[in-house]
Amino acid sequence: MLPQEIIRRKRDGHKLSADEIAAFVQGLTAGSISEGQVGAFAMAVFLNGMSREEAVALTIAMRDSGDVLDWSDLPGPVTDKHSTGGVGDNVSLMLAPIVAACGAYVPMISGRGLGHTGGTLDKMDAIPGYTSQPDVTLFRKTVLETGCAIIGQTADLAPADRRLYAIRDVTGTVESIPLITASILSKKLAAGLGSLVLDVKVGNGAFMEKSRDAVALANSMVEVANGAGLNASALVTGMNEPLASAAGNAVEVKNAVDFLTGRYRDRRLEDVTLALAAEMLQSAGIVSSNQDGIRRATEALAGGRAAAVFARMVSVLGGPGDFIESPEKYLPMAPVELAVKAEQGGFVAGIATRDIGLAVVTLGGGRSRPDDKIDHAVGLTRLLPIGAELRPGEALALVHARTDAEAGAAAAAVRAAYTIGGSKPPAEKTVLRRILPR
Repeated sequence: MLPQEIIRRKRDGHKLSADEIAAFVQGLTAGSISEGQVGAFAMAVFLNGMSREEAVALTIAMRDSGDVLDWSDLPGPVTDKHSTGGVGDNVSLMLAPIVAACGAYVPMISGRGLGHTGGTLDKMDAIPGYTSQPDVTLFRKTVLETGCAIIGQTADLAPADRRLYAIRDVTGTVESIPLITASILSKKLAAGLGSLVLDVKVGNGAFMEKSRDAVALANSMVEVANGAGLNASALVTGMNEPLASAAGNAVEVKNAVDFLTGRYRDRRLEDVTLALAAEMLQSAGIVSSNQDGIRRATEALAGGRAAAVFARMVSVLGGPGDFIESPEKYLPMAPVELAVKAEQGGFVAGIATRDIGLAVVTLGGGRSRPDDKIDHAVGLTRLLPIGAELRPGEALALVHARTDAEAGAAAAAVRAAYTIGGSKPPAEKTVLRRILPR
């Protein structure tokens, strides 16, 4: 099949067959289709959309462009979660060990930061010695011995997605729901999961700022995943403020360790983490109700089992054996700390969450270009949540930076991102909606 004919048919609004889609993905993987043709195909999909059947065919073809892992030798269910990305979203670091401590296996293949959002893989790279991209043998060993492994995509899993995404990124076609759906799910299907829970963020710190767009994406991913044979559900969760009180890489790892050990837990972060844990345990068949899932997850945290799983995972993947006891000993620390002082008193009435994420990127904690080197030490901590009361001169946050000038610029950006009002705003729900297959 000629690629230009497939492009023409999609350009003109026709429905592509599974064979046409498979042929195009095969050429995409082999490199026999040019970047211009891939960009034209992505734009045709962006403008005309895809039916559910087309999106399922695209997802399966991209899954089959590389290896598909097999966990049938494990003695328990295999499950995972994917977040569409936010600010201060370090949920994966607690969620994988919590669910593993409850009897499931979680081979979590994560991504790097994208735009203003942080990446789970960048956070794990802040731990000295941690092998975030192990070979399959070490990956399997870690999952079998500890119950979970948080790693990055290997070269052999869904290689078609890597090329398609890189071209979408420079052709203005990232925000296509069918292409987002296929990109995410092809990697999860290649990971050999039995079930998947999707955390679709909505708000001013999410890629989907409007509720209708987030719900459309959640429905698309749930329907396509189930159409491709993967049991999936989704939670739509709020991202109108940072989820944790920390944003950055090492600072979010420290926040996660504090959460696991019970030293400190941000309320909204705990709400989302436990809700996702309950959903994963239910979809994996370990519990029969959401209430039972919350109870099991809470017990795994309170009893220290989740913290022990995280500690073993870090150790097996090459990190320090005593990391959970002494994270400060190992995590990099920025030399400059600067409190962001509020210019007026009152209540935190709103936060421009995307601007908080961009402040971290500007400090060096994220990427402006794909090849940028991450500074794991920089970031923000003690971020006040919406509803917090403060007096003039009290700190909205603490900046961790390399230089005084960078700290000052970040402090100005954070201060501008906060809106202070005279009365306490009503609390927003954290978990907004549950999406099940129709």
